[in-house]
Amino acid sequence: MAPTKDATRAVLGIALVAVLLVAAALWLGRDAESGGRTVLRLRIWDQSFVSAYRASLDEFERANPDVEVRITLVPWASYQQKLRLDVAGGVADDLFWTNLYEDYADSGHLMDIGATLGPQAAEGWDPQAVRQYTRDGKLWAVPQFVDGGTAVYVNLDLLGQAGVDPAELAAARWSPDPEQDTFRPLLRRLATVSAWPYNAANDFQSITLPYLGSAGGQLQRDGRFDFDSPQGREAFGYTVGLVTDRLSPSAADTSSASADFAKNAFLQGRMALFQSGTFNLAAIAKQAGFRWRVAMIPAGPAGRVSANNAIGVAGNAASAHPEAVRRVLAWLGSAAGNRYLGTAGATIPAVVSDQQVYRDYWTAHGIDVSPFFDVLRGNEIAAGGGPGFPAALQAILPILDEMYLGRLPVPDALARAQREGNAALTQQ
Repeated sequence: MAPTKDATRAVLGIALVAVLLVAAALWLGRDAESGGRTVLRLRIWDQSFVSAYRASLDEFERANPDVEVRITLVPWASYQQKLRLDVAGGVADDLFWTNLYEDYADSGHLMDIGATLGPQAAEGWDPQAVRQYTRDGKLWAVPQFVDGGTAVYVNLDLLGQAGVDPAELAAARWSPDPEQDTFRPLLRRLATVSAWPYNAANDFQSITLPYLGSAGGQLQRDGRFDFDSPQGREAFGYTVGLVTDRLSPSAADTSSASADFAKNAFLQGRMALFQSGTFNLAAIAKQAGFRWRVAMIPAGPAGRVSANNAIGVAGNAASAHPEAVRRVLAWLGSAAGNRYLGTAGATIPAVVSDQQVYRDYWTAHGIDVSPFFDVLRGNEIAAGGGPGFPAALQAILPILDEMYLGRLPVPDALARAQREGNAALTQQ
């Protein structure tokens, strides 16, 4: 028998009420599995940090039984684009990792950390990280960890086969003047025992910034790109020359879209020197089947210069639970909450008092990580930022790829990359 119109309306009415109740529960961050607790979501891009964050947040939840924090993992390859879309659509997680935050801060999408946690909250955090996340006098993220400086992972077995003393590497200097350059001759000796002595490439953090800085150049000036300079041409001319001379892998293998090629070549024993950061330390310690150590990067005309990037966690200003978000931010920025990121040697905590935990871990495993810290005792090069920076970097990197492939001369490539990068900034 067909249902009456009244019965149909009743069924539809019940269904509508059910939908509204589910929607309300989701909006409130509560569901049957949470036991009535407020549910927050923390978005990150690295699977290797899930266990450390889970341990930290479990401790937080024991002290705050009314709040549950769930971790959302979005892979790095799609993270920035998805975050932009989700923030614009009002569906971003309550808390999320960020390293390029300026657009979100300027558009009012982030919590003001000073107003949220109080003006004294930043006193225990890495000063560089605080500077990185400060804009217009306000702090927009709680620093979570810092990369430290750039160093060189050294295959000691290959050095020994080539008759290169580690002390020679420690004293190595790169220079556009062949009479002063001691690094390239050293690489030529290593080329006799390894497929690739070194990893010069379009690697923004590990190669571009250290060489540009050690040449005496800079990435930006007054918010505009400024790498098309005499110092920039010296730095890029040197690293491109290493690829041309086959002292580093082909740019077809190490383009900006192929980040792991050099690391894998090092782990396979095919590369003698791998210049990189602390973010590769755990993988190398676990997988390297040869004797290795960490050494200082080669000095340039302006000495040894490195960037020191930090990752922060931001509070979503549109979160339905600002008070719960405040408590989580305070926990993740505390010594007790932040130390979990350093206990397994995964990264350098941004809370200064916790950084010794990281050093102690690696010391106990027989690895001296001091080069990552010592390189920062001198000058540092800013890693860049500002409104529109992600889009500008996307415009620049493919041009530098063409330069490393030998399809564009260094001066032409730098002029074009700087012009298009600044044009992208202007469009914001």
